[in-house]
Amino acid sequence: MELQDALYSQGFGTRRICAGLVQQGWVEYAEQGGDWQTTQQASHDVEPEGLRLRVQGTEWPYARLAYLVLHKPAGTECSQKPSTYPSIYTLLPAPLRQRPHKGGLMGVQAIGRLDQDTTGLLLLSDDGAFIHRMTSPRKHVPKVYEVGTKHPVTDVQVQQLLAGVLLDGETSPVRAAACVQTGPHALQLTLTEGKYHQVKRMVAAVHNRVETLHRSRIGGYTLPADLAPGQWRWLTEADLALMTASGAAAHA
Repeated sequence: MELQDALYSQGFGTRRICAGLVQQGWVEYAEQGGDWQTTQQASHDVEPEGLRLRVQGTEWPYARLAYLVLHKPAGTECSQKPSTYPSIYTLLPAPLRQRPHKGGLMGVQAIGRLDQDTTGLLLLSDDGAFIHRMTSPRKHVPKVYEVGTKHPVTDVQVQQLLAGVLLDGETSPVRAAACVQTGPHALQLTLTEGKYHQVKRMVAAVHNRVETLHRSRIGGYTLPADLAPGQWRWLTEADLALMTASGAAAHA
């Protein structure tokens, strides 16, 4: 792979811009654990496996496909064209928002959406197959929510959520895969599908109201305790295995 193409694939601009970065000496690279090197030849061949880039002093790991976790803060929208609140995409560095891929879209995409007032675990990727796997109701990937309610939680409400409730506009009941009362006004709710405002509608259907909502886990992957609201990080292969293995087990 040419160095300019490696930069382009990571979202550092058009091929012409990427070639200019190399030619002006603003790019360093290190291959598979090797030392940092420089070149002013934009067509210089590099090995993608284990490649690291340093562009204008900022280090960047080469990733053929991007897999990220973001701790979504309250008061943000999961849209690239937000209507009222700031977009979660403004929390990401420019290259992640500019990564080129097929279909005319640019950058990583949020995998499912959280309401503007909902916080917690949000995945982003530019891998279409992974996005489909994590969002398809047929895959039964469990998503865990920590719910704060306006009124005290009762055993009857917990049992109703487990048995299934009928939501407005739906023809069949929707049930929680798991539901545990964690406090007088708190529930931990596990869902394996993602309908519009599902948690809020389910809690309303048992005559209560959601006051706070936080997604803490997807599959077997829990939001890291040291990832503060507004922060993001790359997911590892082990992280991805936790999600897919848990989803497969639930499906079985």
